[in-house]
Amino acid sequence: MPIHDQSYRRYAGAREQLGNAWLVIAGSGIRGIIRKRRFLGLLLFAWMPFFVRAIQIYLAANFPTMSMLAATAETFREFLEQQGLFVFLITVWVGAGLIANDKRVNALQIYLSKPLTRIEYVAGKLAILAVFLLLVTWVPAMLLLLLQMLFAGSFAFVRANLFLFPAITVFSLLQVLLASFTMLALSSLTKSSRYVGILYAGAVFFTDAVYGVVYSVTDNSSLSWMSFPANLRQLGDVVFRLRPRYETPWIVSLMVVAALIGVSMLVLERRVRGVEVVA
Repeated sequence: MPIHDQSYRRYAGAREQLGNAWLVIAGSGIRGIIRKRRFLGLLLFAWMPFFVRAIQIYLAANFPTMSMLAATAETFREFLEQQGLFVFLITVWVGAGLIANDKRVNALQIYLSKPLTRIEYVAGKLAILAVFLLLVTWVPAMLLLLLQMLFAGSFAFVRANLFLFPAITVFSLLQVLLASFTMLALSSLTKSSRYVGILYAGAVFFTDAVYGVVYSVTDNSSLSWMSFPANLRQLGDVVFRLRPRYETPWIVSLMVVAALIGVSMLVLERRVRGVEVVA
């Protein structure tokens, strides 16, 4: 049997730029999720409020008798708050298994044995969830603002409410970042995506229920910071220049949200490793 020459040869393949590995993870994950018909059905259902609001804006702009339906800053605030249900459902559906499934099949060790940093791995997983969450929050809200301008045939509403562009962006990012980092942190703690979904649902509903009990006893909303959803609602009111619905200072709600994201980052730094860490 002939022995072929195995001497050194220069690498002839393409060289990928460093720091772009997260795009591969994100792209692969997004393609895998959009192949699921049930999830596409959920996305379509999540856009139903957008179509309802679009019809409302059209009627108000073209029929004087429907002027009571005219859009205001509160309209966009209410829309994003309504989308909170779909943010929760998509977060559980997409995010629960992002890291847990990799840990279950020992794929995390394979990922991190390649020229891929932990930051790139987490960024890729985060991007998967963030893309779908932005698709049901920031994207439809911005489209509604564009439709308002087109149906009215003028820039009057936009000129009077220029703050809506940063307001929609800031509040959408708050929703997406809090949900994404919290879910990824929980997903890194276990190998069961089902258990992760239960943990996330428990964190959201339990904190809201505890605040509800406290409020019913004290009749004081200054402790709304105890509830994850209430903190987002409080910040949403402030961002959209509306009267805050709780007595909690908005800076306290912002600190709670920032703390939750910070703790989630610490958990990810601790749990996303090439070798399983035993606490």
